Amino acid sequence: MTNHTVDTDFFLMELSDSKQLQVLQGFLFLLIYLVSLMGNLLIIMLVTVDQCLHTPMYFFLKNLSFLNVCLISVTVPKLILSSLSHRSAISFSGCACQVFFVDSFVVTEISIPTAVSCDRYVAICHPLHYDAIMNRAVCMQMVAASWLFGSLFGVLYSYGTFSLSFCDTRKVPQFFCDVPSLLKISCSNMHVTIDFSLTLALMYRFFCLVSIGFSYVYIFNTVLRMPFLKGRSKVFSTCMPHLIVITTFLVTDKCNSHHSSKNLFTKDEDYYRDVQLAKGKEQVPRRVYTQYSSV
Repeated sequence: MTNHTVDTDFFLMELSDSKQLQVLQGFLFLLIYLVSLMGNLLIIMLVTVDQCLHTPMYFFLKNLSFLNVCLISVTVPKLILSSLSHRSAISFSGCACQVFFVDSFVVTEISIPTAVSCDRYVAICHPLHYDAIMNRAVCMQMVAASWLFGSLFGVLYSYGTFSLSFCDTRKVPQFFCDVPSLLKISCSNMHVTIDFSLTLALMYRFFCLVSIGFSYVYIFNTVLRMPFLKGRSKVFSTCMPHLIVITTFLVTDKCNSHHSSKNLFTKDEDYYRDVQLAKGKEQVPRRVYTQYSSV
């Protein structure tokens, strides 16, 4: 079967049929985008400038904020431009870039919290060796590995998706290009690369979750053996923000996976669900920073 996708535009889902509502939504998303952008950039700036925050924990938090800036900048600006210009078309290369970057950042999004759990494990269970183990080189290597694995999965997903054929329609049932939506409009029956990528992603996700789980089993076991209640409270207060990040990620990711596999949502429900999930993930770094700053 011939692949008809090269040099062909795709058409993203329009949020509303009314041009007036599209303009209103465009300005609303512009406001949300700017607020999210400034909040995450503020965290990055504060962690960079304040010498007291030059610790592994805040280093990982800074990378998480940068990740959120990248993630929202891949899809939201195009959504704003489409709403204000009433043009939903996106080029083949633009759609491929969205798939690559979104999948890369999503995989990296669970890799960095895994690094944070390792940091908390060393800090609480092996405090005397913390500086030797969690040195700057190790932190840089952990973050680099997170971004490397994310990029690898981004390449696999984007290659697997755009090696398919799109013969009948190029109207993407989503306001940005993602793998599930593109699979819906593909006329290819075989998705070998996508299935392989999904299997690897699930294995990697399982590995990360197991690592986080074991880290906190050892952490809580160590905390419960502490003789002083004040020490326990301080440790729990430093671990809770990380657990909030993991819980938020798992809940939103579970909702997204359930939707993709079951197709239970209508067009409007698709849009509002994805907006709420995106807003929840964008706000995580600021909430975590606030809680850590108060400890």
